[in-house]
Amino acid sequence: MKLIKITPDSVIPKYQQIINSIEQALAQQLLKKNDKLPSINKVCMEFGISRDTVLYAYETLKKRGIVNAILGKGYYIKSTDWDFEERIFLLFDELNAFKETLYNSFLEELQQRSNIHVFFHYFNIDVFKKLIEENNGNYTKYIIMPGNMNNTAPIIKMLPKKDVYILDQTNLHLREYSSVYQNFAKDMYNGLSKAKALLKAHQRLILIFPGEKEPIGMVEGFTSFCEQHKKKHIVINNFTDEKILDGDVFIIPDDKHLVNVIKQSKKQKLKIKKDFGIISYNETPLKGIVESGITTISTDFWQMGKILAEMILNSKQERIENASDLIIRNSL
Repeated sequence: MKLIKITPDSVIPKYQQIINSIEQALAQQLLKKNDKLPSINKVCMEFGISRDTVLYAYETLKKRGIVNAILGKGYYIKSTDWDFEERIFLLFDELNAFKETLYNSFLEELQQRSNIHVFFHYFNIDVFKKLIEENNGNYTKYIIMPGNMNNTAPIIKMLPKKDVYILDQTNLHLREYSSVYQNFAKDMYNGLSKAKALLKAHQRLILIFPGEKEPIGMVEGFTSFCEQHKKKHIVINNFTDEKILDGDVFIIPDDKHLVNVIKQSKKQKLKIKKDFGIISYNETPLKGIVESGITTISTDFWQMGKILAEMILNSKQERIENASDLIIRNSL
């Protein structure tokens, strides 16, 4: 019986593939208590991998209480009382501060009742496809954060529909799947509307929208607000050292450009709030401190993780729009 499967060109580390194989064998009841695992030397020779790789995988399973090491004899299954009711494939677009908040909330709500494997595609459609193809059939739930990439629907369609949950960004092609998502057009419009009284003193609204990662709904909500309230506005895809004019307000989805705008304001000796304004997108703890506080439009990422966990635990098939709000601080 071949318990361990390793794909040499997989983006999944080989030690993790070993762990995944043992977990899957336990889930399928191919292994039982006191069964011996293949020896480290045998796995090394069969797959042409280092001893350290196999040892790390086995020791990781040992730390988790799944296997036991007997000196001079090898590794044995210690316990099959491992909760395999949910083995979760979680595919993030990228790692950042607010995604970490979402993940920590998700993890806390699950209370170690599920086994979660986290992956990242970094907005690369080939990596996205490869990860889903390689992991199809290995998990009970698939949480997918497709980002703003095109042509993800045919790839996601390979997975069992009832086991898929779309997270954060979604689109018309993914409406058939359960999801916890942001309505970016609505959130942008409502956030600016809540700041309407403060925006009256400003001459021009500028949305910095690179468009590589950001959802187009941001532009739609921004344009709708400005046209309805007859505010002078422009959308630019980059900001390096452009001149800031008196009365400008910058709406900034990307933190790199937030830094650039603040740096430029210091070069021009401008004061935030007095001479110009900033509204950043996505709340992080740092934005409550920088420049005495940066105003943000943000969804509640902690709540998003909590809702997602509740859906998983209760096997709910729903589409839930996550709440967003404007947090007013000293930058406006």
